[in-house]
Amino acid sequence: MFSKVLIANRGEIAVRIIAACREMGISTVAVHSEADRDCLHAQLADEAVCIGPSDSASSYLNVTSVMSAALITGAEAIHPGYGFLAENAHFAEIVAECGLTFIGPSADAIRMMGNKSEARRTMAANEVPILPGSDGPLQSSDEALVLAKEIGFPVILKASAGGGGRGMRLAGDADELQRAYDTAWNEAERAFGDPTLYLEKYLENPRHIEFQVLADSTGRVVHLGERECSIQRRHQKIIEEAPSVALSAELRAEMGRAAVAAARAARYENAGTVEFLLAEGGGFYFMEMNTRIQVEHPVTEIVTGIDIVKEQLRIAAGGEMTVPKRKQVRPEGHAIEFRINAEDPVTFAPSPGRITNLILPGGPGVRVDTHIYTGYTVPPYYDSLIAKLLVSGRDREEALVRSRRALSMFKVEGIKTSVALHLRILDSEEFISGQVDTHFMERFLA
Repeated sequence: MFSKVLIANRGEIAVRIIAACREMGISTVAVHSEADRDCLHAQLADEAVCIGPSDSASSYLNVTSVMSAALITGAEAIHPGYGFLAENAHFAEIVAECGLTFIGPSADAIRMMGNKSEARRTMAANEVPILPGSDGPLQSSDEALVLAKEIGFPVILKASAGGGGRGMRLAGDADELQRAYDTAWNEAERAFGDPTLYLEKYLENPRHIEFQVLADSTGRVVHLGERECSIQRRHQKIIEEAPSVALSAELRAEMGRAAVAAARAARYENAGTVEFLLAEGGGFYFMEMNTRIQVEHPVTEIVTGIDIVKEQLRIAAGGEMTVPKRKQVRPEGHAIEFRINAEDPVTFAPSPGRITNLILPGGPGVRVDTHIYTGYTVPPYYDSLIAKLLVSGRDREEALVRSRRALSMFKVEGIKTSVALHLRILDSEEFISGQVDTHFMERFLA
């Protein structure tokens, strides 16, 4: 096992990794920007190194600064968390070239799954269901139109190098497709430096279901069950659950086999997530694979009892995962994650600033992953996520009751947060019944 790990991230995920390392007797190095000198991860790590100014490009995305910090402190491995450099194949290669271990998949796997059109081809070749669409990157809007007429409108254009909803446009007819193509092409160029697009048939009211996978160097690949991620706004998840009420035992097994096949096709090692769209009729289709730890990984940890971050560390060190060797890891109980963001719960405008008072909920079935504290100033430079409230129960009904209790006891003063939004969602009959899809928030907000 590693003796020292550098965490190339900030905030709650950095704190989460520090906790796993501490339990395993691993020393930690935190990197931080000038704006994050007082962030909790910088205070809890065994060592902390300032790697640059407040903006991400000059600090957390500065590969030279991150690698310098790792080499100077004698770290043996780097955990990238999520976001920033986590899915940067070039960074993974540099880590290896410098003689350190990247705690994640290989650069080749990151590159293959990071190119969405290439990922589609790989999945199709390995009999993982994909939506009807282009075989590779589109060469022109004319090609897109021919294909759209063949598979039928509506269709959706997506950036090959995309993510987070950028470079993505829906088209319901030929005229709309031409406008959408130009807009998506330009947006993809600005966001990723790669304007190439691909096209898929658009599902009207799908659910977003993802499967957590683990794979080690022995060739063993397992899935840890699914997460329901349909509650999202502008392609950003708000609430996640495990398990999904939409899946029967048979469908769960079928989707799980597809997730394992997807990981094998990518020659994957470490923790990853295979994401699917689930159609109203029960058909499911590969959407993408996230080659990193997910924000919502704790809901899977709660229902399986498996510490995913520890498994990442074991696998990266060359060991075998400790997941029991049986056909399927069976979830027990129900868990829900609420993403608590520093933003206005009505307008969604960011709300950075100083936290004057903080009261975190507790009690049975409640876990809070966070980096904030009373007196902490939330900087305006990064993602607005400040905490993850995780609530669990013997079943979904108990988890929902505990969710109301925990959210009502979650107090953050000095800034606005999304706690009030979550409480409103909990009053929605559609959410209570579990009959949701990816357009839930559009209907709810309207």
